[in-house]
Amino acid sequence: MTKKKVLLAGESWVSTATHIKGFDQFPTVTYHTGADELLSALKESPFEVTFMPAHEAQRDFPLTLEGLQAYDAIVLSDIGANTLLLHPDTWIHSRRTPNRLKLLKEYVAGGGALLMFGGYYSFQGINGGARYRNTPVEEVLPVSCLPVDDRVEVPEGFSPVVSGDANHPILSGISGAFPYLLGFNEVVLKEGAQQLMTVSSEYGSLPLLVTGTYGEGRTVVWTSDVGPHWLPPEFIAWPGYKTLFAQMLAWATD
Repeated sequence: MTKKKVLLAGESWVSTATHIKGFDQFPTVTYHTGADELLSALKESPFEVTFMPAHEAQRDFPLTLEGLQAYDAIVLSDIGANTLLLHPDTWIHSRRTPNRLKLLKEYVAGGGALLMFGGYYSFQGINGGARYRNTPVEEVLPVSCLPVDDRVEVPEGFSPVVSGDANHPILSGISGAFPYLLGFNEVVLKEGAQQLMTVSSEYGSLPLLVTGTYGEGRTVVWTSDVGPHWLPPEFIAWPGYKTLFAQMLAWATD
């Protein structure tokens, strides 16, 4: 069976640290990826996932509609709008380049699948820095972004709530209580969207899992993480982890 092709963009970062030992000090730089658990879970699924870390996506994310259409689904996860807007040719050399947010809208309208997963640089993001509000990407999503920092940190944890059709294909075969989560991006449900899950009532029963359509295409939003820190080891070890994300892709590309 031919696997469907998925492009997962984002989920990488570099951190720097200064180590001070008395009079002496030295810096270190560490590269991190946040998609390892998800990529491992989907390895034996019907999907061939190409992982494009955020620093590569600035240059290599497709610049044409045909490039996007080589994939059955595009996943944006913890990657800000600036990374897709500011190709090095524009950022460094002041040359005109295609607007990849507009291309994503055209891709979905023509039948493509777009999924956005939560994180510090998803939706509007930390300090409002993800900046998807009032963009063509927000236009096709089944939710609207806030104009401000949209993170909701829940250090005590919250239990996801199935609020829609429990027999929806994305939730099919998943039974029992979901493991706890530690945070999410706050968004606003659009009219006509199908909300399948929310966060707990203590946090306003805000959207967690939402599906929608735009033109001929389908969209899915998961407002929490795909790995640490909002998604803890208990969620990753849960048998429903693989099922949930694989069925998000399956529904979006059906």
